[in-house]
Amino acid sequence: MTDDKKIKLFLVDDDMIYLKLLEIEFLQHGDFTIETFVTGELCIAALFRNPDVIILDYYLDGLDKSAMNGILTLDKIKAYNSAIPVVMLSSQDKIEVAIDCMHHKASDYVVKSETAFVRLQKTITTIFKMQKIEKELSWYMDRM
Repeated sequence: MTDDKKIKLFLVDDDMIYLKLLEIEFLQHGDFTIETFVTGELCIAALFRNPDVIILDYYLDGLDKSAMNGILTLDKIKAYNSAIPVVMLSSQDKIEVAIDCMHHKASDYVVKSETAFVRLQKTITTIFKMQKIEKELSWYMDRM
């Protein structure tokens, strides 16, 4: 598959080992172009490269305690382009955290676990299916 057909995926996590593991999993199991970032600030600075999907850690302060957290980064991404799907990723298995992410317009919330990668793959597939349906519906509505 050519690079222009691949899904451009931004992975944002301050845990460099987990970030590398995610990158390897996505490269081995799909047609992705991947960029990784250890802070929200670095991700925001690269948004001009138009990612198709962003997977974003909830905390983001492991390397730099003054770094933007995931929610603030999510808000800035949505202010830049509200159409970019952002999947929040966290070790927090609390409903309050998931609800907070959804209130800030995250596409989904995935808990870091042994099944996280499979869930992320399913979420990305669902995002693209929904985008296709929305385009088809829009095309249909324009012709009525």
